[in-house]
Amino acid sequence: MSLLDRSIWQGKAFSGGWIAPGGGEGRVTEPATGAELGRVGLAAPGDIAAAARAAAAAQPAWAATPYPQRAAILRKAGEIWLAHAAEIEEWSIREGGKVAPAAQFETHVATEEVFEAATLPSRPYGELLPSENPNLSFIERVPVGVVGVISPFNFPQILAIRSVAPALALGNAVVLKPDPRTAVCGGVVLARVFEEAGLPEGLLHVLPGGADAGEAMITDPLIPVISFTGSTAAGRRVGALAGQHLKRAHLELGGNSALIVLDDADIGKAASAGAWGSFLHQGQICMTTGRHLVHEAVYDDYVARLAEKASHLPVGDPASGQVALGPVIDERQRDKVHGLVTASVEAGAKLAAGGTYEGLFYRPTVLAEVSPSMPAYASEVFGPVAPVVRVGSADEAAALAADSEYGLSLGILTRDVMRGLELARKIPTGIVHINDQTVDDAPNTPFGGVRASGTGARFGGASNIEAFTDVRWVTMRGDIATYPF
Repeated sequence: MSLLDRSIWQGKAFSGGWIAPGGGEGRVTEPATGAELGRVGLAAPGDIAAAARAAAAAQPAWAATPYPQRAAILRKAGEIWLAHAAEIEEWSIREGGKVAPAAQFETHVATEEVFEAATLPSRPYGELLPSENPNLSFIERVPVGVVGVISPFNFPQILAIRSVAPALALGNAVVLKPDPRTAVCGGVVLARVFEEAGLPEGLLHVLPGGADAGEAMITDPLIPVISFTGSTAAGRRVGALAGQHLKRAHLELGGNSALIVLDDADIGKAASAGAWGSFLHQGQICMTTGRHLVHEAVYDDYVARLAEKASHLPVGDPASGQVALGPVIDERQRDKVHGLVTASVEAGAKLAAGGTYEGLFYRPTVLAEVSPSMPAYASEVFGPVAPVVRVGSADEAAALAADSEYGLSLGILTRDVMRGLELARKIPTGIVHINDQTVDDAPNTPFGGVRASGTGARFGGASNIEAFTDVRWVTMRGDIATYPF
């Protein structure tokens, strides 16, 4: 039997084993063809509550498990993921609409996230403090208990496992609500991997569901920490609701990341980087290059080269052959993308390439002569669209890049790397890449944004310890203290 055999999960969710949850069934759809690939069980609010109770009951024993045993289960999970990579990637291609290299990249990063998390149980978890009293004063990090994870459709393995794995490694239990549109590659995969790795029952619950299930998770008193990845609009609602219930919420939200191309950049390489940054996975990435700010001295050449690349990139069903772009996730997303492109052209932008679609296949699109007031520039498109703005100087580029509600990623292309670093310091972002485009991820680096791109929380490496543990101050004396009372 394969790891993702349909007979295991068909019509079910994972919570104390494979169960039929209260929300009925949801179709697993292939966006490229519209074909049904299977059905998953959908969670109702009651399923979330039951999972939280089971997770809270199982967690103390897991936290008390010796750290080598927790680490060993994480390592085994990573090995299982690697062993079944081809099968998992097939689901990423068919259910998620990824082209093969993007599916392979996601599997690679996801497994590395698990292996990185396996190092957490053995890391130092405290700090000695000076004290004016005759006692030992120290800080220790303790598991928060149960972590609620809400993950999106675009890179569902990475954006779920980067919270699930470290939370488990640090002694917590987890309730995961993956996006129903990618419930297999973003949910069933994790459930099956950890099930096969021998994770004790009750520590991981995977419950796809709608907004009512998400709200139940955020309001449940047994889930003190929420890790949410999604749009800024949804993140504001999650943050507000978590705040009402005095919960810690890690919010990794949208972006409209800028790529600055200075006058000394190699324009051939710059256009290639810009195309990758805007068109990878159909632009459905929070770090996608959403704004190309190009010096006027090289602007026309850059636009021409970028448009030429866009015009020659093959678009089609990633399961049927080698293509550069697959489908966007659904009609709603396609119509949003096309509406922003159309409105921008009506406002005066020049359509240098693309701007058309067939079904869910949207052509990679280049918009020239864009101004900051145009919709495709001002909004997060989340589609394969590259708006290009002409700038007269590096300072103008920095001012435009900084003039955004978002602050996730930034790319600067220049032959003078110190000039690039100096420019980056004028632009508030959580991530900066000098001489690279805006899309990158690694499990040992702190990932997150500022402003409307997130709450400043970070995932990755040692940042996970802060994200998924609580600080406790402890003092110890050799005898009971005496007081004048």
